[in-house]
Amino acid sequence: MKKKSEHLVLAGMLQKLGKKLGAQVVLEPEWKIAGQILFKDGKKRYFRYNTLDLNPVGASDIAKDKDYAAFFMTHMGYPTIEGKTFFRKDFARGLGVRRDIDAGYRYARRLRFPVVVKPNSGSHGSGVFVVRGKREFYRAMRFVFRNDRIALVQRVVRGRDYRIVVLDNTVISAYERIPLSVVGDGRSSIKTLLKKKQKGFVASSRDTRIRLDDIRIAHKLGIQQLALRSVPERGKQVFLLDNANLSSGGDAVDVTKPIHPEFKKLAVKLTRDMGLRLCGVDLMVHGDIREKPKKYWVLEVNAAPGLDHYVKSGRAQQKIVESLYLKVLKSLGRT
Repeated sequence: MKKKSEHLVLAGMLQKLGKKLGAQVVLEPEWKIAGQILFKDGKKRYFRYNTLDLNPVGASDIAKDKDYAAFFMTHMGYPTIEGKTFFRKDFARGLGVRRDIDAGYRYARRLRFPVVVKPNSGSHGSGVFVVRGKREFYRAMRFVFRNDRIALVQRVVRGRDYRIVVLDNTVISAYERIPLSVVGDGRSSIKTLLKKKQKGFVASSRDTRIRLDDIRIAHKLGIQQLALRSVPERGKQVFLLDNANLSSGGDAVDVTKPIHPEFKKLAVKLTRDMGLRLCGVDLMVHGDIREKPKKYWVLEVNAAPGLDHYVKSGRAQQKIVESLYLKVLKSLGRT
């Protein structure tokens, strides 16, 4: 079922900004996730969810497939994470290959645990696990296969998680992504602290819903020998997820101004090399993005980088996002 709330931020912003350019934004009235942008010269452009008429279809489809995107990035010399795709058993049989869940486990053993398990075509950090053994591996893979026929098994890399958003050869924004976490007060359980965090999201109109029954949260707590009923000591930070996506409850630290110029050049070049105009470049950096690149990996590229969660993290971020989409609208009007 289509969700109304997730993309109302973008639709409302496009309507607001379109007026500055004399453009009319017409929304499909029931779900308000698809729209038409009518410019003064009669030109029409469209959007659906976070996808706008900006990136070529072929390049966008490659970006959606993590394995294909990694292949081409590796081919062009970008540092990517070692990994391989494996298929749900019925799909593997249909393809006539043996790359099923059992083959995935053998591959994970060759990589050596821990490994990352995630959907090959997922977004928003959904279904991302760091697993440390056979039981966790099979549990994570079966979870992925509920909604996706293809799972990606990757080597674990450590560092700081950043997203750099590029539009037409310019870095528009950059921010560090911190995984969902709570900080203990010495009295409250993790469950209570999570509920408090959720109330904060609602108060700020941030469209993030923390599911207390999320299997990934139980998985992450179990590794730390904790549970939702555990009471962390005052000042102790407890991480609840392995991925740092803002849509999963992560936090953002803006680094648009202090980002090192070499990282800007990298993001712009990668966006261009992947045939995209608008792109979210996700990096894992061993060090700090404010310093000259030394050791880093490209996690993935996103041809429809949703900024609806980022925009709710502060007034400065709201201005950045509005500036970005104003430039997007101008680009759409020119092409």
